Amino acid sequence: MDGMTLAGALAAGIAIAAASGLRAFLPLLALGLAGRFAGLPLSEGARWLQSDVALIALGLAALLEIAADKIPVLDHVLDAAGTGLRPLSAAFAAYAVLVAWPEPWGIVLGLVLGGGALAVQLARAQARLASTLLTGGAGNPVLSTAEDVATVVLVTAALLAPLLGLILVVAALVAWLRRRRRLSGGQRA
Repeated sequence: MDGMTLAGALAAGIAIAAASGLRAFLPLLALGLAGRFAGLPLSEGARWLQSDVALIALGLAALLEIAADKIPVLDHVLDAAGTGLRPLSAAFAAYAVLVAWPEPWGIVLGLVLGGGALAVQLARAQARLASTLLTGGAGNPVLSTAEDVATVVLVTAALLAPLLGLILVVAALVAWLRRRRRLSGGQRA
């Protein structure tokens, strides 16, 4: 992502924000690691992500979030907390990669993308609730693992191939809208 264009930075910001809508800490950890070990340029206010303390704290937080999300009931507590936390994480993560954007546009876009992550979080929580109702919670760890994989894929794409990350986000949005339309059409009939 060295020398990223404005469009590339925006694509990376969108993908990283969407990933943050699934997991609050894993995308921030990835940004810190990429900044520290791969020379990823981060916005000035986000460079602290590369520090030893931040990497250790984010690593522990990511591990706890991933593990706790596999436990029925606790996953719903995390969803409730995530409703506020994940959009904030997304706004900051997007701001961090929007280093090519002049001030105040990186901040403004980060805030907007944080709102998009809220939509991802709410859709995620809705899917988790449906899974709980249909499977008594037994399907939730499977959904959680799928969210882990999606987060890793989105973060990796955001950092290595931002356009691919954007395409993945748009494809997921289109699939979700089609499914929603199909379900709402079936309820009207």
